[in-house]
Amino acid sequence: MFETWEELEKSIVNCSKCKLYKTRQNIVFGVGNKEAKIMFIGEGPGADEDRLGEPFVGRAGKLMNMAFQAVGLKREDVYIANVVKCRPPSNRNPEEDEANACLNYLRNQVLLVKPKIIVLLGSVALKNILGKEYGITSARGKWIERKGIQYMPTWHPAALLRDETKKIDFINDLKLVVELASQTN
Repeated sequence: MFETWEELEKSIVNCSKCKLYKTRQNIVFGVGNKEAKIMFIGEGPGADEDRLGEPFVGRAGKLMNMAFQAVGLKREDVYIANVVKCRPPSNRNPEEDEANACLNYLRNQVLLVKPKIIVLLGSVALKNILGKEYGITSARGKWIERKGIQYMPTWHPAALLRDETKKIDFINDLKLVVELASQTN
């Protein structure tokens, strides 16, 4: 485990632990408040994220920003990361070996941020963080506590682009996150 952000970022820049490094433009490390109470974890970078080196800057990210605004969250107050740091080709889900290659980086980010709440965006984040036995449809909107951290599984913003009826659930889940965050120190 790395003690500082600088050490962690440096180790990721030269990562070649899986085949995704061969096709990436940029590492998409993470962004936001490094002392955030709330951390968001998605699955992996898309084309816009790969090009710009920042998570959630494409269409799904814009939708997430609007949802943040609706519930009174500021993007600069939270920390946002992904399970994998390199874009899977054609925006496919990360394969198990690819996710496993990156999970220690993500665990290290969590240890450095020390969030009270982690929002798991979609099935890939849920299964890689809390376990394969979870399904996003049944776990969504329900608090799950592990090692002093409260986890809120919810839809991935990209799913909202495909099915607008999920937007209400997403907003309601974020309201629960904001409510709990206001009660914790």
